[in-house]
Amino acid sequence: MSAKSKNSNSALDKPFARPVITKAKALASQYQIILDPEDGCWYGRGLELPNVFGQGRTEHQCVISTREALTVAVATMLEAGQTPPAPAKQGARTMQVNIRLTPEEKVLLEASAKSKGFRGISDLMRAAALSS
Repeated sequence: MSAKSKNSNSALDKPFARPVITKAKALASQYQIILDPEDGCWYGRGLELPNVFGQGRTEHQCVISTREALTVAVATMLEAGQTPPAPAKQGARTMQVNIRLTPEEKVLLEASAKSKGFRGISDLMRAAALSS
């Protein structure tokens, strides 16, 4: 074990083969991260890998932590011969679903989407449904 890995808290200190970690970083960099503030801290999880988490005192630190965790998860999957999920933004959305809301429901859903870092109600609902 090198002195660097003894003194580092980075999960990327695991000795992944260079091609594996390069591919994992490239794929994980495209994954969407969902952020939630709680008690003065930020918690993040991957949309494509909802059981992979990160945290930080700031949004930026949380994104870095979560992105690193996603990279490790993808590298681990690759080493095990598994196929990591494709980035959500690569999926061609060709189907449409319509729902009717009251004006109050729409306002609440829009506020919830915005507070969680989503672009809109569709992204919020898709993340909620697909991550369970």
